[in-house]
Amino acid sequence: MSKGFRRIRGVHDGLPDMVRRWRRIEEAARDVFSRYAFAEVRLPVLEPTALFVRSIGEATDIVSKEMYHFVDQGGDDICLRPEGTAGAVRAWLQAGLSRAGATRWFYMGPMFRRERPQKGRLRQFQQIGVEWFGVAGPVEDAEMLAMAHAFLHRLGLDGLRLEINSLGCPACRPAYRERLVAWLSERADALCDTCRERIQSNPMRVLDCKVEACQAALADAPEMIAHLCGDCAAHFAGLKEALGALEVAYVVNPRIVRGLDYYSRTAFEIVTDRLGAQGTVLAGGRYDGLVAELGGPATPAVGFAAGLERLAMLLPEEPAECPDVGVVALGDAALPHALRAARALREGGCSVLWCGGGSARRQFKVADREGVRFVAVIGEDEAAAGRLAWKDMHSGEQRTLTVDEAIKACRAALRSTARGIASRP
Repeated sequence: MSKGFRRIRGVHDGLPDMVRRWRRIEEAARDVFSRYAFAEVRLPVLEPTALFVRSIGEATDIVSKEMYHFVDQGGDDICLRPEGTAGAVRAWLQAGLSRAGATRWFYMGPMFRRERPQKGRLRQFQQIGVEWFGVAGPVEDAEMLAMAHAFLHRLGLDGLRLEINSLGCPACRPAYRERLVAWLSERADALCDTCRERIQSNPMRVLDCKVEACQAALADAPEMIAHLCGDCAAHFAGLKEALGALEVAYVVNPRIVRGLDYYSRTAFEIVTDRLGAQGTVLAGGRYDGLVAELGGPATPAVGFAAGLERLAMLLPEEPAECPDVGVVALGDAALPHALRAARALREGGCSVLWCGGGSARRQFKVADREGVRFVAVIGEDEAAAGRLAWKDMHSGEQRTLTVDEAIKACRAALRSTARGIASRP
């Protein structure tokens, strides 16, 4: 570590191996989401603090304990975004899209929460988010879940479980909330300090407590799914029917409540047993009241988010990416031709490592260390003839080729490798 600096807890560097995994996730997301007609947007990291107080809720942990916010030099109260949905709604409203019909967006980037650092949970974390504005039906919820399922399948992840629940709506939730508060108040002595604080401010979050003693005390707690109004019950039944038609397996988990105030009706999590207590890898739900809460017209919406760090921990191992060609230049007279050859190979679609000059032995050592597939050796004779010595580091075969022939050989090898990857189960 550099002198005078220390790492901020919960904030990690994205080094090449990790970024390579993130890119795999991002590329899979862009491919799958585009097949469902979702378009990518780029949203700012800085947002007004009031946006999240209004949308997430003042009593939530994110706003009350975890949000990074400050007053800047101009007197504006701003924050580092702790999640993406509220910012997406703001952008959608400010772009005047409330009359444009259904809108399908996804976005990627860093989020910030001052949480206690633990496995898969950081204070600066990378997230992919998806939002679908202007749709109200259970079939759209099922489509969203099918897309999430397809995305995770594309990444080669297995051992995942989709869990769904309904959180009701403003018509049926108040009566349930009153009953839950009364039930919890009678058993407050058996709950942890955090749960006791939440009984009045955010009682549904008590059901999601991970403390074992609380879970034991909550075994018989009333659940929202048993207190749905007719419309919410019909919506939930329609969701299950549509998931069955799409052949997306699920289990009903009445304890899914989500941590944000804006969720209603459908809530879901995709979980794994491979990450310990922090096993949620993708989660979301319906937030039909949020747009109106932020000053827009009543607009139904549904979405989800997934953390890249957790997904990266689950990715199957793949060989590290290596340069296609290492260029070895022998002598000053060969240097101009070697530089031109490296440029032509790159323009032809090959990744090229410049091995740095010096002795042939040193340059071959660099090429070997970087794991290149081919080495292009250019000395004075090759430069004079406008050719290069081409060595396949896998087979040991050596040939003398023109630069164009070398590009064709490299691209043929790349196509063969791509076919091998595509044929994997």
